[in-house]
Amino acid sequence: MTPTITTCEDDVFGVGKEEDIVTVSCAEGKVGQQQYKCTKGEWVPLQDDCVLEVIKNLEDQSQGITGGDVPKFVEQLNNATLQNDDLVVSSQATVTSIVTILDNIATASVTIEVDQEVMENFLQTVNVLVSPSANAVWNSLNGDTNETRKNASSNLLRAVEKMAGALANEDTYQIVTETLSLNKAVVTEANNLLMINSSEIEIPATELSGRNTSVTVVVFFSLNNVIPVRTLHNSKDNTLNGNVILVNTSQPLDNISLTFEKNNTELANPLCVFWNFDLFNKTGGWDSFGCEPMFDGNITVTCECNHTTSFSILMSPYIPPVAKIALEVITYVGVGISMGSLVICLIIEIIVWRAITKNDTAYLRHVCIVNIAVSLLMADIWFIVGAAVSDENGADAGPCTAATFFAHLFYLAMFFWMLLSALLLFYRIVWPFGNISRLAMMLIGFFIGYGCPLIITVVTVASTAGHDGYINSNNTCWLNWTETKALLAFVIPVLVIVVINLCVMIVVLSKMLKRGVGDTEENSEKQNLKVIAKCVAVLTPLFGLTWGFGIGILIEPDSFGLHVVFAFLNSFQGFFILVFGTLLDNSNCSGRKTTDLNLRIRTNKRGYHISKTSNPSTSSDSSVNI
Repeated sequence: MTPTITTCEDDVFGVGKEEDIVTVSCAEGKVGQQQYKCTKGEWVPLQDDCVLEVIKNLEDQSQGITGGDVPKFVEQLNNATLQNDDLVVSSQATVTSIVTILDNIATASVTIEVDQEVMENFLQTVNVLVSPSANAVWNSLNGDTNETRKNASSNLLRAVEKMAGALANEDTYQIVTETLSLNKAVVTEANNLLMINSSEIEIPATELSGRNTSVTVVVFFSLNNVIPVRTLHNSKDNTLNGNVILVNTSQPLDNISLTFEKNNTELANPLCVFWNFDLFNKTGGWDSFGCEPMFDGNITVTCECNHTTSFSILMSPYIPPVAKIALEVITYVGVGISMGSLVICLIIEIIVWRAITKNDTAYLRHVCIVNIAVSLLMADIWFIVGAAVSDENGADAGPCTAATFFAHLFYLAMFFWMLLSALLLFYRIVWPFGNISRLAMMLIGFFIGYGCPLIITVVTVASTAGHDGYINSNNTCWLNWTETKALLAFVIPVLVIVVINLCVMIVVLSKMLKRGVGDTEENSEKQNLKVIAKCVAVLTPLFGLTWGFGIGILIEPDSFGLHVVFAFLNSFQGFFILVFGTLLDNSNCSGRKTTDLNLRIRTNKRGYHISKTSNPSTSSDSSVNI
């Protein structure tokens, strides 16, 4: 039967097969091109580069604009935008084109003094672009892969900042539109507080020192729908919870206080931020450097900053302070319990080492247990170091990167030594009479246990650090996920190891059920294999589950429940290694008894010779020829 081929058919776009792309000219009054893709029998818009012809002409003219041309040109732009406002706010290409024009105008204006009329025309154009009707366009632009479009919101804010700085110093006036307001005033030591709508700007009298300072304040009421929440304190639950306030002063200031009214009083954890145009490859983002929240009331937040630019507040879902303290206690106490259990485990291993490592299997099993314990202990230490060097305001990249590197290395090493335990079990069960020397197995073990994690961590650092993408963008001391997906260098190896270990357990159980371990192994060997099986069967899913919740925290960083579960599970990792790796090993208590009774089976020409030595001090020998 011939498969049906989906086709698209239209009078304008013609006929095409599934996934075909056609390029067509724009409608009358627009210039550029449109692309449509054949999808499920219909031509679906793929990319629209159509710009209103009048706007495109102005964009071309703005490339060579000079300061003297600004007053007339900005009036033409304002008229064209107002007359076509419905078409403007529905077209990504047109919005991007107008932002380019505004930026060219602002650049040319630095050579002149902008008066109130010019500023009114400029802000009326901005008002159309940031109106609620344009929200859908801005959502698309901020998520676009094209750099020019992705930068549009940041470039718009930069253009307004440039124009605010070009205003004539001696003027004092107010401009108000539906989405923003501009106030230009002079502040003195006696009158240093500006109240604009629901916002307050205060300049400490000590900053003025008898000087009259001209201050221009632009308050955006709806820019939270325009400018994205890209921030060094990255969390998808962060919200721009106040107006965006642009402050420009005629004199440099080292201190300024701003009070914002909260848009949503249910949110908490305020973070005072300013728009840093240099972040994220010059696409811009919110930065908290030099800004601190000083007061968090029921409806307002007050911030103090040591510079002037465009400010706002980021807030996230409410977590009670008591809950945050409880979470910190659980985390630190839990990791402390884990570390204490690991130290006890290592002490026990040292004490009974000679008595419990009489055969190769026991020796290699305990080498694995010791290295699992050492790796987790080192990882926990670096976890504590990372938590110590980071706080709610981030951390220095250097110490944080070092802590992340070693935590990454040793957590991976723990899982790779668990893999070696499973492979040892598999080897002894599937090839019971196989014989690889201790030296060869130790060399293989240390290469896999530490060499593979080291290779993975070094490659991860080398491939991401150059882009500042090794650690989280909020400088939390763990692997980055949002920008570079460095976390995959931990997640993928762990998932692979968990799957391999579970497969090994299935194979081992099937083999044991078919013939039983005791059929081919000594009693001591049988005991060691049982203990290895217990370790692999319990620790693999436990550790996998623990880090599953850890990954969940990165996806939902503000989930208090995930933090609590992860902290509890993390606190018992060391404890379970102590219990299942050491305490439940019967040979730790009766190792000498087990090795004192040695059954040896060997062949000779007459048959099998079985000899039994009940005690080294007893010289008698019993033999039976079969």
